[in-house]
Amino acid sequence: MFTNRARQLVIAVFILVLLFGIYEQVYEITGAALLAIGILLWGYFKEGTVILAAKDFHDKNYEKTEALLNQVARPHWLAKKRRGYYEYMMGGISLQKQDFEAAEQHYEIAVQFPLRSVNDHVAALVHVANISLRQHRFDKAEAYLSLAKKQDNQITARMREVITKLEREIKQRKI
Repeated sequence: MFTNRARQLVIAVFILVLLFGIYEQVYEITGAALLAIGILLWGYFKEGTVILAAKDFHDKNYEKTEALLNQVARPHWLAKKRRGYYEYMMGGISLQKQDFEAAEQHYEIAVQFPLRSVNDHVAALVHVANISLRQHRFDKAEAYLSLAKKQDNQITARMREVITKLEREIKQRKI
């Protein structure tokens, strides 16, 4: 749960501790410093800034969320739990910017990974279906809605309403 800058500063402190441990020949401190540096580096690649960005995303502070998510250098290296939510948030940011193609790509990737809840998973599917509907790709929209309906017993009533509304709209536009 560090920004990249904070992570660098903490690693710098542990490098100083490491050097001190080597200088004083206290190898327990040296080992602990190496372990701490390893954990921080592992967190950089597997956790990134996704947790920090999630708080801002829920507060609808999309600019700060995007800045934090852009600190993730290699999203494909994130842990599965983090990658799904990273893509989900990037999809939401793209929707806010009205960049529907990028939003669709991010949501399509997000549904391949575990998300925080079934409702988030269904929301990502519905977003892809909605974008496909707006781009007159009705078959793709129907396919994603059918995937969303498979989770029908675990989603909120509001999400069921959205799915029903999209199904009606597809039927109207296909005619």
